[in-house]
Amino acid sequence: MTGFLGAAWLWVKAAHIIFVIFWMAGLFILPRYLVHHQEALGDPVQAKAWADREAKLRSVILMPSMAMVWILGLALAINLGLLEGGAGLGWLHAKLLLVILLSGYNGWAVSYSKKLAAGQATVDSRRLRMLNELPAIFVALIVILAVVRPF
Repeated sequence: MTGFLGAAWLWVKAAHIIFVIFWMAGLFILPRYLVHHQEALGDPVQAKAWADREAKLRSVILMPSMAMVWILGLALAINLGLLEGGAGLGWLHAKLLLVILLSGYNGWAVSYSKKLAAGQATVDSRRLRMLNELPAIFVALIVILAVVRPF
């Protein structure tokens, strides 16, 4: 691959994929933590334990890996010609839109974990369980766009 990354292209791509895996691991587990945390709100000891778990997950895995995904992903996208408006990058624009939406979901989940830590449950358990599935749907679509590049 040519572009400003040169021979580093494959290394940057590999690192991007590794951090995507870390981010998705965090996004798959945090919503499940939220369900358990919300159900434990009646028990202050359990609620605090879930709040601590969520805080560790956010600070050690979720937020650092999401930042690296964005940094490396933007470097790859720029290397592909994103800023030059090159033809044939419709798949990349769609992928970026989905990553923006997934980042928004990440922000919502982090915010909701902080609300739960303050004892405020604003989403019913059924809806919270349904929201657990969003990261899987998003990542499936993102992978299809990145691999198949349908447009």
